[in-house]
Amino acid sequence: MDISNKKHFLTVKDHSVSKEVFELYYDEALDMLITHPQPSLDVLGKYYESEDYISHTDNKRSLFEKAYHFVKGIALKNKLNLINSMQKSKGRILDIGAGTGDFLNVAKDNGWKTIGIEPSDRAKGIAIKKGIDFVNGTTDLEDHSFDVITMWHVLEHVPDLDFQIKELKRLLKPSGTLIVAVPNYKSFDAQHYGTFWAAYDVPIHFWHFSKKAIQGLFQKEGMELEKILPMKFDSFYVSLLSEKYKTGKMNFVKAFFIGLQSNLKAKRNFEYSSHIYVLKNS
Repeated sequence: MDISNKKHFLTVKDHSVSKEVFELYYDEALDMLITHPQPSLDVLGKYYESEDYISHTDNKRSLFEKAYHFVKGIALKNKLNLINSMQKSKGRILDIGAGTGDFLNVAKDNGWKTIGIEPSDRAKGIAIKKGIDFVNGTTDLEDHSFDVITMWHVLEHVPDLDFQIKELKRLLKPSGTLIVAVPNYKSFDAQHYGTFWAAYDVPIHFWHFSKKAIQGLFQKEGMELEKILPMKFDSFYVSLLSEKYKTGKMNFVKAFFIGLQSNLKAKRNFEYSSHIYVLKNS
């Protein structure tokens, strides 16, 4: 990624794994941030080796992990309700970055035909035991073969953003629905924690999106943004991790206060910690 014409935005540390320092550059045209340097694929895996990356496990060892999975259960029901509201009949659904397969498991039980993509062998192994089917990548799949494609906090991890968006367009049926959830660097919690904001998550988050960025990137490929929904639990989860990075411990009271404040401010400006974007193929 050429950052020669981009403005420097912030210097951020990888707090969870390598302790290396990375730069964020602002792309004015797209209104998004770009992580620099971006690690090559042959070394990228080591940056995921963190206890904080609990989406790749089903562990419930600590209070934090138990709370995470409790909230996750609520979120799974909300996600299922969302896809059912967007599509009149249950067809084929592809979840890119399926993790341990919980979302696809819920969708499958509800009558959807499901398939997943997941680069982590550890997470995929857990999902396969739950009966989830996988393919290695999008290039293994046929054109216009899915009614719904979901990417729950995955698009920010994709090294080749342009290729990924073109693939999503190729795979969706003409009337298909794409659901993308990503962090929002314009949220109050992002501004409050600054370089300690956990959702920057460098270097495994290559891109940091705004509402304008998502709309522009997908509109260019003929997909229209239909609605934006808040992910209100994310402000609390991200604030907990941010407190850990900033102070060395999870300050539950302070994190709850900042998360609540972020959600209250977002009621006015609709800049939540994370957003769900619902897009339609056209």
